[in-house]
Amino acid sequence: MFENLDDVVFHYEELINELSDPEIAGNNEKYRKLMKEQTELMPLVEKYKEYKSVKAGMEDSLMILEEEKDEDMRELAKEELADCKSRIEGIEHDLKILLLPKDPNDSKNVIVEIRGGAGGDEAALFAADLFRMYSRYAERKNWKIDMMNSNENGLGGFKEVVFMIDGEGAYSKLKYESGVHRVQRIPVTESGGRIHTSTATVAIMPEAEEVDVHIDMNDCKFDVFRASGNGGQCVNTTDSAVRLTHIPTGIVISCQDEKSQLKNKDKALKVLRSRLYELECAKAHDAEAEARKSQVGTGDRSEKIRTYNYPQSRVTDHRIKLTSHRLSEIMDGDIEEVIQSLTAADQALKLSHMQNEEGVTV
Repeated sequence: MFENLDDVVFHYEELINELSDPEIAGNNEKYRKLMKEQTELMPLVEKYKEYKSVKAGMEDSLMILEEEKDEDMRELAKEELADCKSRIEGIEHDLKILLLPKDPNDSKNVIVEIRGGAGGDEAALFAADLFRMYSRYAERKNWKIDMMNSNENGLGGFKEVVFMIDGEGAYSKLKYESGVHRVQRIPVTESGGRIHTSTATVAIMPEAEEVDVHIDMNDCKFDVFRASGNGGQCVNTTDSAVRLTHIPTGIVISCQDEKSQLKNKDKALKVLRSRLYELECAKAHDAEAEARKSQVGTGDRSEKIRTYNYPQSRVTDHRIKLTSHRLSEIMDGDIEEVIQSLTAADQALKLSHMQNEEGVTV
């Protein structure tokens, strides 16, 4: 599997030489492009160099064992060989992970849509809890949150909330969060103390650039209206809120979080662009049904992915049979362990798929 990596190392070194060229350094666009490629290749190159070093150590130790008569030297060679053998399997596994096809959207920002599902006001309150969970996670990662639109229920919950998370690699971390999230708890609106089950849907979409999706403005209808809210200074007294209807698809997007009609229009177009991009990605995924089988669920809004059980302080991810009793920490945004488990499971499935397709031992 690693026979072509010497060419990758050669290309990587070429990139470093180009980046040191004053002419390249003066061309901001080209410099950023080359720097991005060099940064992406660095983990693979460094891991491959480690692999070659350990393989060379194994060969040296074997040679000493074949030729050396001194027992002390032979003992040292045996220890070195054992150490190299214990390391090589892990390094090979890491290399295989690094060689998996990259998701072109992994480095992108994300647009997140959370909607209350079954459960009325309790579902809206749960949607607000999920919004807080992702917001707190974004804070831990030093990512920026930009509200696009929200529709509150008057009890502190969200019937719908749409926001952007701006941060390097946001999509690579959050792409497994799309689907139906289920909560089991005693709602604050329940006087009898009975446990209810409610749901909220989460959609994670990579932010699409204009180069990814072209929008014909003739296909767009804009309506303006006065922003609504719970009162106070946040409610606009002018028609600054925007409703965008994409006529070919019937997609309707409302944005009212900005006091500027122009800014709300720009945000609505961002959401539309990402939704259209998501539709195109979904078509591509459907056309590659086998590839979908080698992935942990991503992007299916109807898939029940996780249950948050408050009486047992338990969170269960149904796709990978992961159970954690750290519910309060997870709801406070400490979801890295869950994300890493989902990433590892997805990588394992893809490696297995590679083995089945190519007959490679992985």
